[in-house]
Amino acid sequence: MSQFTTPAVLEMLDHYRWRLVNSFDYYTLEPCSGMRWEWFKIDGVGTVKRIWIDVPAGYVTDLASVPRALWTIFPPHGRYAKAAIIHDYLYANALGSKRWADRVFLEAMGVLGVPKWRKWTMYLAVRLFGQGNYNKGKK
Repeated sequence: MSQFTTPAVLEMLDHYRWRLVNSFDYYTLEPCSGMRWEWFKIDGVGTVKRIWIDVPAGYVTDLASVPRALWTIFPPHGRYAKAAIIHDYLYANALGSKRWADRVFLEAMGVLGVPKWRKWTMYLAVRLFGQGNYNKGKK
């Protein structure tokens, strides 16, 4: 089961940026080679691999990177904010691949109960327009 294991405690900075006060964790079932994983037992299903993503305290995010003109429909904060923090961290550090980071974002929005239309719209937006460190030679 994918899940957030800690709350996202944020401190507001300037220009719509936020800093994590404490580390922030998420477990994903999205497979990705090269990422730290562990075995996890799910009742009635068996044992599965899950990957632990730990965003350290002090990490700075803008939450959802949405153009200001669209904020009335997709504000930078909302039910999907914790998924956006994970996604920003994966992009900033080029962890896994861009495709994997986008799939984790989609999965995490589902865990948070984001409505299907909103989750898929945001997912398609990051697939098409998302930019991170993936093309800068970082791994």
